[in-house]
Amino acid sequence: MTARAHPSEETLLRFAAGTLPAGPRLVVAAHLEGCVRCRATVRAFEAVGGALIEAQDGLPLAPDAFARVVARIDGDAGGEPRRATRARAPAPAGLPQGFALPAALSGCRIGALRPIAPGVRMGRVGVPGDPKANVMLLRIEAGRSIPDHTHAGLEFTQVLHGAYHDHRGRYGAGDLVEVDGEVDHAPLVDADSTCICLVAVEGALRFRGLLGVLLRPFV
Repeated sequence: MTARAHPSEETLLRFAAGTLPAGPRLVVAAHLEGCVRCRATVRAFEAVGGALIEAQDGLPLAPDAFARVVARIDGDAGGEPRRATRARAPAPAGLPQGFALPAALSGCRIGALRPIAPGVRMGRVGVPGDPKANVMLLRIEAGRSIPDHTHAGLEFTQVLHGAYHDHRGRYGAGDLVEVDGEVDHAPLVDADSTCICLVAVEGALRFRGLLGVLLRPFV
């Protein structure tokens, strides 16, 4: 499973620095489990941060420090992905047979998948330490779509199973799709498979039409 859509460099930098909110951080962590390229970028950002801390303590930063970090990114990107060692959280009822949740969800409380729209079920994900984090596990049936919406903040969607598409492209298992308030879309799931997504939202989703009004209490 090779991802074609990845978090932005700004998001990965925030992840490495520990400044990404708990909800998006959880979704990015799920992406990192299967993406060697993004793990290498995070490690490089962490290395730069460590070097800067050392420099603040009075140790000079080597002139070629940044060049070595970039080379490390290029070198690590071809490596084998590390296997997650944490026990995986039990999947709620209603997910495909044999489906395993990302290890990043270990310790999270996942609510039952309940219908919120035709062909769409949602389970709330409780993030330890941040009860206000807006994280959802979605199951969308084959050929169904999420109602047309835009965003008050960033939306992070990690595709765990299946695939969907919108006007910007097609996204499959392993992809992390990051969108902001400039994007107005109605993701449509492929006709041959159920789609499972882990979604974190900064701010509120803004749905269009009557169905969107009905969905507001749920999302």
